[in-house]
Amino acid sequence: MDDFLGKAWQDLTIHLPDIKNTFFSRLHKLYTSNKRYYHNLNHIGTLLKLTDQYQHLLKAPGTIRFAVWYHDAIYNATKNNNEEKSAELAKKHLSAMKVGQAVISDCYKLIIATKKHEIPNGLNTFDAKFLLDIDLSILAAPQEAYLGYTKQIRKEYSIYPDFMYKKGRKKVLQHFLNTERIFKTDLFFDLNEKKARQNLALELHQTNSK
Repeated sequence: MDDFLGKAWQDLTIHLPDIKNTFFSRLHKLYTSNKRYYHNLNHIGTLLKLTDQYQHLLKAPGTIRFAVWYHDAIYNATKNNNEEKSAELAKKHLSAMKVGQAVISDCYKLIIATKKHEIPNGLNTFDAKFLLDIDLSILAAPQEAYLGYTKQIRKEYSIYPDFMYKKGRKKVLQHFLNTERIFKTDLFFDLNEKKARQNLALELHQTNSK
């Protein structure tokens, strides 16, 4: 995965100043923290591969790739401002690399949008919906992989006792199940909606049974 990620970063930043190498090292360190079990480089790699697969549908694949790289850069399970801090880090790094202001602005909005998985104001585009959809693609994984994901998330929130974690997790699960559609693009709605709802319902049932 490291080889893929290194090449992906270099391809994305090929025309940018050498400070990009410092920023790659910074991102690598953040995503390899020993407190990360799901929101790590494997997650970033999965999203980048999906972006590669569907880049022909995107108007600004480079912006989406930057948003992927930075959307979980800051991740602390005890804080509720991770997306804001990640967006600020992206703005700082992209500015230092002389990336265009339009890209920086869109990237910032996209990262903030991953907080509640709501389409950002002024950015109701396929690209924006695509980023939100791939970020949730794990919800439609095969059952065994999905249950593995739920265990990884529990480890990231290990600071909380079971009764607190279950209460919060059930709220999240119910929120998604009550949503009219989890996936915002027709592409991922058709591919993933049914399986995601099955997985979420299963987890909710298991959580209520414990």
